[in-house]
Amino acid sequence: MSVIAPKFKLSEFIKSLLDNAFWILFLLVLVGIPAVFMVLFAIEMPVINGELLTPFLALTWIADPSRTLPIIKAFMATDIFRVMAFPGFGFAALLAAGTIFVERKMLAKLQLRVGPFYCGKVEGILQLMGDGLKLISKEIIIPAKADKPIFWAAPVMFVGAAAAFVALIPVAPGWVVADVDLGLLGVFAVIGFFPIITILSAWSANSKFPFIGGIRALFQMVSFEIPLILSLLGVVILTGTLNLSEIAASQSSFPWIVFLPVGAVVFFITMLAELERIPFDLPEAESEIVAGWLTELSGMMYGLVQLGTYLKLYAFAALFVVLFLGGWNGPMVVPPFPAEILTDGIVMGPITAKIPGLPVFTQEMLNGTLWFILKTVGVIFFILLPRGVFPRIRIDMLLSLGWTKLIGLAFVNIFIALGLLYAGVLGPGGLQ
Repeated sequence: MSVIAPKFKLSEFIKSLLDNAFWILFLLVLVGIPAVFMVLFAIEMPVINGELLTPFLALTWIADPSRTLPIIKAFMATDIFRVMAFPGFGFAALLAAGTIFVERKMLAKLQLRVGPFYCGKVEGILQLMGDGLKLISKEIIIPAKADKPIFWAAPVMFVGAAAAFVALIPVAPGWVVADVDLGLLGVFAVIGFFPIITILSAWSANSKFPFIGGIRALFQMVSFEIPLILSLLGVVILTGTLNLSEIAASQSSFPWIVFLPVGAVVFFITMLAELERIPFDLPEAESEIVAGWLTELSGMMYGLVQLGTYLKLYAFAALFVVLFLGGWNGPMVVPPFPAEILTDGIVMGPITAKIPGLPVFTQEMLNGTLWFILKTVGVIFFILLPRGVFPRIRIDMLLSLGWTKLIGLAFVNIFIALGLLYAGVLGPGGLQ
């Protein structure tokens, strides 16, 4: 049976181009320009040639590019940029998206498969975009007897809790969304929301498989949160602070994993359990309970939970880097900026003035961000690796590990920290 391909019509092609151009222009005028003006009114405008730039004149950067860089610099100094772009949600979501793609390709290589291949010219690089468009366009199906308000709210709360976790992670000196003195306590508080959200989502679906998965998740998270918190007390004892930026800065000479390897190992194992990664993926055991507490989620509700899961994975990996691997500290590999740029700025052309105060990012910030990303990517690799190597363990073995062995090792780590402190190896008069 032969299939006749439709004929190409130039008129239809031109019509589709004009339709796309119309809608792009319509959305730009209706949404884009008002959004830009809202941002310009929200940020503190720079002074150029002794004159304060107004939001109305700011759009003249199309004709005068010398205004672009000061506006961008002013925008980067706002809380909106830190929350939405760097080091907040946008930065974490970008790393999370890369993690999803790398995980699928890495597992395929470990299991002698191909993995994503067809969507995109190079190794299925556009597969993630295709999956995202598919989830956005799919119908969201709500179980007939579900508690609909809670069922709808659970994925949003999950992403919100993950974003709050990300907001507490310092990426570089001075670059953190929420630099609070009790940052580590804030991390513990945010982590405590995940079991609640999970069991609410599972219960609201009014289905047996999500409920079994939710109960498993609750037992697992509660049993592993205690050794997780105890494993970090050694770092708090040696640094004397709960501020994550100060903890990262205290490791300028050596990372804490050198003196507290037991705490690092306990934290890494409990981190896998909190993330529900293999071998601790009992709440989502597909061979037993379909997809666990995610069974009844569909469309973009499932997509939001997946986004929150990988944001949470990034946040835990970054927290491990900040607490045990020195955070942003590392050898200076970023070359310094030319002195004439730092003092005189950049001349954009014969009709523009000099732009002092550039570059936007300092050498220390770029170098710190580079080391932070390299360390975080390395930790993420070791988080992903067990999925292609280890089998799933039984629930009784999991709970026994959390309530007995890991708690014991966490106390051993605390005694090691106290011994180093009172022996004078670390702290006043010691190495640091």
